[in-house]
Amino acid sequence: MTDEPTADSTAAPAGGYTYADAGVSISAGNALVRAIAPLARSTRRKGADADLGGFGGLFDLKAAGFTDPLLVAANDGVGTKLKLAIEHDRHEGVGVDLVAMCVNDLIVQGAEPLFFLDYYASGRLDQAVAERVIASIAEGCRQAGCALIGGETAEMPGMYADGDYDLAGFCVGAVERDRLLDGRSIVAGDVILGLASSGVHSNGFSLVRRLATDRGWKLDRPAMFDQDRLLIDALMAPTRIYVASLLPLLREGRIKGLAHITGGGLLENIPRVLPEGTHAVVDADAWPQPRLMAFLQAQGAIEPEEMARTFNCGIGMAVVVHADQAEAVTQALEAAGETVFRIGRIETGERGCTVTGSTETWSARDDWRATHHA
Repeated sequence: MTDEPTADSTAAPAGGYTYADAGVSISAGNALVRAIAPLARSTRRKGADADLGGFGGLFDLKAAGFTDPLLVAANDGVGTKLKLAIEHDRHEGVGVDLVAMCVNDLIVQGAEPLFFLDYYASGRLDQAVAERVIASIAEGCRQAGCALIGGETAEMPGMYADGDYDLAGFCVGAVERDRLLDGRSIVAGDVILGLASSGVHSNGFSLVRRLATDRGWKLDRPAMFDQDRLLIDALMAPTRIYVASLLPLLREGRIKGLAHITGGGLLENIPRVLPEGTHAVVDADAWPQPRLMAFLQAQGAIEPEEMARTFNCGIGMAVVVHADQAEAVTQALEAAGETVFRIGRIETGERGCTVTGSTETWSARDDWRATHHA
């Protein structure tokens, strides 16, 4: 004997099927667009004056002041940091993370971020959460000086667990052809400056979450290394956006190279901007290990070499300058609000990076060095 479907399981809803019966609310999506329109308007800049709602976003390069520009594009996400945001109701910073991961990648090529588009996907649209996230994206755009000119909100029942969402961002920047930063002018003797990070930024969170589970962290309690701050808030600090402080120096031609320290850490990101025949040497003794990084290292018994290729270790951006410019650039960056350390130098050698440290630096038992060849 076989089971037969009941009348309830086969009968169409009264009045016929609607998209809402499948779990997608068009009205909720429209309400979200209306709610975020003022956020997008708050990011307007020269070249981007249109309202949301068209099929595509417009940008006028001539109005933005460019004469012979190259376009530079970047896209990225936030990664598993989103899981902590969702689990602990910390949505106010992840949009800044999303923008930062894109615009910091543009600035390293000398490009000024112009406009940004986001992709927000969930199984069921929670308008309140979505508004908080997109408000954070708008804040990131304001920090970076780029316009939020559009995006996509996707509601896909069955693709995401209840309450989950995912983010992706896309940003376009421009640089005058003769100001493109390609690292070709970097030579032995140049100095590497490090700009302090604001925390973990958006890389290494799969390991952070593994440690949180294995070590039983109480994320809603004060951090062991900072009794004035909850551990979850220390971990969720938004990625620092370096655009505003770096653009003036780039326009003046005072920077030779930039490296955004993301996945792969100092070891793997600095070589990406070096020409053949040059090698970066970074001295981990040159800046204090942030207490958050020391906490993560201690909790995971992580070796210094692994720290150098997993986390930013307190340096979110590396800046390569001529030795004669190091002091002046440092002063300019500090005046712009950055914390700056002189962290290393460029030497002749195989293209790559070496990070060195003394005994006790990053909890090392002996002097240590880690090398990566690009």
